[in-house]
Amino acid sequence: MLRFPEGASVDLSGYDTRATPGGPADKAAGRAAMGALAERLTGLQDRLYASSTAGDTRRLLLVLQGMDTSGKGGTVKHVIGLFNPSGCRIRAFRTPTPKERSHPFLWRVRRALPEPGEIGIFDRSHYEDVLIARVRGLASRRDLAARYGQINRFERELADDGTTIVKVFLHIGYEEQRDRLLARLDNPDKHWKFQPSDIADRALWPAYQEAYEHALRRCSTEAAPWFVVPSDRKWYRDWAISTLLLEHLDALDPAYPAGDFDVEESRRRLLAMDLPGR
Repeated sequence: MLRFPEGASVDLSGYDTRATPGGPADKAAGRAAMGALAERLTGLQDRLYASSTAGDTRRLLLVLQGMDTSGKGGTVKHVIGLFNPSGCRIRAFRTPTPKERSHPFLWRVRRALPEPGEIGIFDRSHYEDVLIARVRGLASRRDLAARYGQINRFERELADDGTTIVKVFLHIGYEEQRDRLLARLDNPDKHWKFQPSDIADRALWPAYQEAYEHALRRCSTEAAPWFVVPSDRKWYRDWAISTLLLEHLDALDPAYPAGDFDVEESRRRLLAMDLPGR
């Protein structure tokens, strides 16, 4: 229901940002459902991590994109918080450093990829280089077209190498963003999350929506599809992304590796041992 059709045209204004397709009946039911998902998710993560010790090279990469306040950080807190942090690799992509600018745009992304057995989470991603670049006029249309192609080849390469890619566009409404920005201004403890530039970016809302439409259309592929998650309702956002992760981990069906030792002999030796010197 949330998967964006490959190659389809898109008008994001036609997507209801308060919708709850396939979800629980209400917030209370959504929170209860999240609790039910937690044990299954942690079990699958544990199996994925364990399987890597026996040579399984598979891994999962969750890509989170969306407008300011769409819930990228909230997803990391409420959804990724269900996992064992030792098996996760989280990277937030901000304005490139001078060193990063001196390399091709995918350089810093490759350095942040998850290792076998890990779940990687990108808070923003390589898509910043076609979204902001398009809105701010930082690259020509010709260069942007080349970058879409580079992204598709890059993601195909990752998929062929054993990476399951789950790309999520957190879709919030214009009014909802205003309310969330106001909430930050009303709470001094949230002022650190607000920048005056957030207002300038908000003024470019139509251009950003168009940039996302292009990215969805050009880069939703069989190897790395996009999922459009209505995100005005935070409880639905969390449930939907948790369910997407569960479905993809279930499809991987990782298994605990079998021991390469004699279990009964090891048990006998352990029980026969006494504290040295006693």
